[in-house]
Amino acid sequence: MGRRALGLDASTFAFFTRNPRGGNAKALDERDVAELRQIMEKNGFGQLVAHAPYTMNLCSANPETVDFARRAMAGDLERLDSLPGNYYNFHPGSHVKQGPERGIELICEGLNEVLVPGQKTVVLLETMAGKGSEVGRSFEELARIIEGTKHDELLGVCLDTCHVNDAGYDIVDDLEGVLDEFDRVIGLDRLRALHLNDSKNPRGARKDRHEKIGRGTLGVDCFAAIVRHPFLRTLPMVLETPNELDGYAQEIALLRCLAGEDSD
Repeated sequence: MGRRALGLDASTFAFFTRNPRGGNAKALDERDVAELRQIMEKNGFGQLVAHAPYTMNLCSANPETVDFARRAMAGDLERLDSLPGNYYNFHPGSHVKQGPERGIELICEGLNEVLVPGQKTVVLLETMAGKGSEVGRSFEELARIIEGTKHDELLGVCLDTCHVNDAGYDIVDDLEGVLDEFDRVIGLDRLRALHLNDSKNPRGARKDRHEKIGRGTLGVDCFAAIVRHPFLRTLPMVLETPNELDGYAQEIALLRCLAGEDSD
């Protein structure tokens, strides 16, 4: 993963901790982990943003699904101790007709069972688009999860640009206002990473359909403002656009140019 990131001129990357559509996790190869850590240190990588499997739902109406989610998260966090100081991003979950109140309660119960003082990984709640019964469509819902978690020092937020747009936040014309609202409701110190994705949808559509940078409703100027922002530019930024590797390399080059970085 480290070598591939270098080939794209990336200085961070995301990776799935296990099969994104299932429950299996490969056994750790400690020698491979050590080699990755050497690559990261030698090339000045920022923090990585590991991603939980999509099937993980801490607030499902099915107790077996909840049990899997808790076991998977606990196992992932234990494995991530091999890469200390990085992030573990997950979708808070879908309450499946139980209502957001019950959904938030179940998420907090799961986090309170899994988070352990002294763990080496900060867990990130991802901002969601609000499709279906997703929890995390508003800053207020994320704040309530944080408030209901005992070891909240181990929690942060990953802001997904497509998701917040689709949830109704105007990051195109009022990025600073959205960040001010985030700061008021959650606290800007909780914002630890970004998913940079354009959107196929207008603001407030609640559909969550990613688009390539500059080809959606957000546009290039929105991303220029993000990568130049004095606070946001210090955070790890991960692309989840519909691309192949060469497309990601082109987007990374574009974002570096927008940020005013030397291509060398």
